[in-house]
Amino acid sequence: MLSSSWNLSIFSSLFGILILCIPCFSEKAPYYTFARDATSAPEVVFFDYIVIGGGTSGCALAATLSQASNVLLLERGGLPYGNPNITNINGFTRNLADTSPSSPSQLFISTDGVFNHRARVLGGGSAINAGFFSRASNEYVKRMGWNPEVVNDSYEWVEKKVAFRPQINQWQSAVRNGLLEVGVRPYNGFTYEHLDGTKVGGSIFDQQGHRHTAADLLEYADPIKISVYLYATVEQIVFRTRGGRKPRAYGVRFQDSEGNSHLAFLNRGSKNEVLLSAGALGSPQMLMLSGIGPIRQLNAHEINVLVDQPMVGMGMSDNPMNAVFVPSPNPVEVSLIQVVGITGFKSYIEAASGPLELDWMHRMAHDFARVANQTMDSFKIPSVITIPGINPHLLHSPMQAGLILEKVAGPYSTGFLELTSKDPNENPVVTFNYFKDARDLQRCVHGMRTVAEVIDSTSFSNFRYPLTTSQALMNTMLTFPLNLRPKHLTASVSFEQFCIDTVMTIWHYHGGCQVGKVVDGDYKVFGVDGLRVIDGSTFIESPGTNPQATVMMLGRYMGQKILGDRLAGRRN
Repeated sequence: MLSSSWNLSIFSSLFGILILCIPCFSEKAPYYTFARDATSAPEVVFFDYIVIGGGTSGCALAATLSQASNVLLLERGGLPYGNPNITNINGFTRNLADTSPSSPSQLFISTDGVFNHRARVLGGGSAINAGFFSRASNEYVKRMGWNPEVVNDSYEWVEKKVAFRPQINQWQSAVRNGLLEVGVRPYNGFTYEHLDGTKVGGSIFDQQGHRHTAADLLEYADPIKISVYLYATVEQIVFRTRGGRKPRAYGVRFQDSEGNSHLAFLNRGSKNEVLLSAGALGSPQMLMLSGIGPIRQLNAHEINVLVDQPMVGMGMSDNPMNAVFVPSPNPVEVSLIQVVGITGFKSYIEAASGPLELDWMHRMAHDFARVANQTMDSFKIPSVITIPGINPHLLHSPMQAGLILEKVAGPYSTGFLELTSKDPNENPVVTFNYFKDARDLQRCVHGMRTVAEVIDSTSFSNFRYPLTTSQALMNTMLTFPLNLRPKHLTASVSFEQFCIDTVMTIWHYHGGCQVGKVVDGDYKVFGVDGLRVIDGSTFIESPGTNPQATVMMLGRYMGQKILGDRLAGRRN
């Protein structure tokens, strides 16, 4: 883990270099001078740092490093700007439902039978998620060995660009009051901090419903010292091996959208590095494609073995999400995650709302069935939703409705990732092993009981049909094609079976390049030089209610650390 007290001289030097090197101007998005299609890239380029992945961590990392070095940022997708499904809150579900080859949201299905997505756009997951912004707990920061003061400064650096206080309207207020009524206390008001009880967190959607992604952090970058290549798919990290020394990363091979191959090399200098920030699927996948991983997998795909590292791809976790769909007799606002109940039993209760189009649900089910190679029999959505206590004619489309969900903290259950081919565009095969550890299942049970109590609470009564119970609503969830898992009759009477049968993702998957197993406390990859992994793949557990704030913070935090070490090396 990182030392909690960096050398004071490094801090002083870093402060000086950042002050002296701040550019006389910055550039606003969409970065016309330094973000361009990779088809315009020369055949060979040289930089001090090469960052693979312009996602939640990579943008913060590249922007920070550009203050004192020349940086190349390679992103396999395009810009988030100009796409209303990304930039507007109303486009959230349409973005996830887009299964086209160029979609910013690339669908994958784990072997557990759960639909999931990985980002394929500058800004990464922050361009396709539900927008909740909340810091990790102080205890988490301490466990990671991070310097609390630098962590706080790094969070604030991020928050100035992308975090906002949401406007809480009727649905979210009812959920907040319901949580307090059923005992998820105290009420902590609006805060970015992770505190037990009920709170209003931040959002990367501003009050006009416009999304601000990690790509916005590139406004901090020195436009003269950074280059961003879009639609640039990295095929392999290249290494130099000499004598008995450890292999050293010295560049990458990437391909543009027209299939042309390019090489990016590091400038001479022992402090120059390749920085892998491709996410929890992309980073372990890229290590394996570059010859670092379990020898069995590498041999199976005829990849030259650079380092036999059996822990690459291990420790894959996805926080289970289970939810209840709640039709409302009264209009609801369009809202994503704003209010959260942080319980003592390590389950987080959250909610979203808005008009629901049944035709859209049918189209999405059809597309998911096609991608999953399933018949539509498994994906049927009733043309009319029937819920005991509600006149079906009242449930017309668009339907006023919301979702109340619980997310299991941690989790304890882990799985693994394996290559499917040598093609970096293909999703690897992932197993998360939801609820394999019984402690996760018990957290889900407690969480779903709390969700049911909130639905049945007096505070929430304006958004629940009078004769409808939480049990009837949960039974309805069993009729929807939420995943590809088998359904059991006992799920209607057992919270445990309900959790297992209706589990979904909340897109907080992590692991595959964990600290202490694949990388050291400075995020340097074991067994090689000149290569670090800096993203959520290094996490052993997901930080807080939503990891995106912490992943962005980590990019900034490590960027400062790397620049400080670089300057100290020059002086030495």
